[in-house]
Amino acid sequence: MDFIYWLLIITCFVVSFIGLVYPIIPGIVFLLGGYLIYGFAFSFEQLNWLFWVIQILFVVLIVITDQLASILGVKKFGGSKAGMWGSTIGLLLGPFIIPAFGILLGPFIGAILGEWLINKTTFTLAMKIGVGSVVGFIGSVIVKLIIQIIMIIYFFVLIL
Repeated sequence: MDFIYWLLIITCFVVSFIGLVYPIIPGIVFLLGGYLIYGFAFSFEQLNWLFWVIQILFVVLIVITDQLASILGVKKFGGSKAGMWGSTIGLLLGPFIIPAFGILLGPFIGAILGEWLINKTTFTLAMKIGVGSVVGFIGSVIVKLIIQIIMIIYFFVLIL
């Protein structure tokens, strides 16, 4: 039975990493779910209040990083709220419309359309802002990846 519990825990962790690039998957929920499965299956003894406080702080950091990276990416390249909204919508729809490359093309095209159609910017500036949205997304994924790895390492340090 231990094998099944560990398989579920590891599966939750893997799905949490998939959630880094597919925003429709709530990666943090799966990460925390892995901790809860461990606690219920084995013991919450090592997962004390300090563990949960640290994990919640990391979750807050991930949420802030996610929001700021997209905003800063678009803003740094001259974008407005229309570009940010377009990028966000593209990020959510892109993987479904263009399965293989939609995760990068979605925010790019969304930011371009938001700036070009709503703000009537030049197509060249809209393209630049589209690049900024992709840069922000990639930066966000890298930072969140590092944070999630730290969270999982901390978990394993406590339980082993």
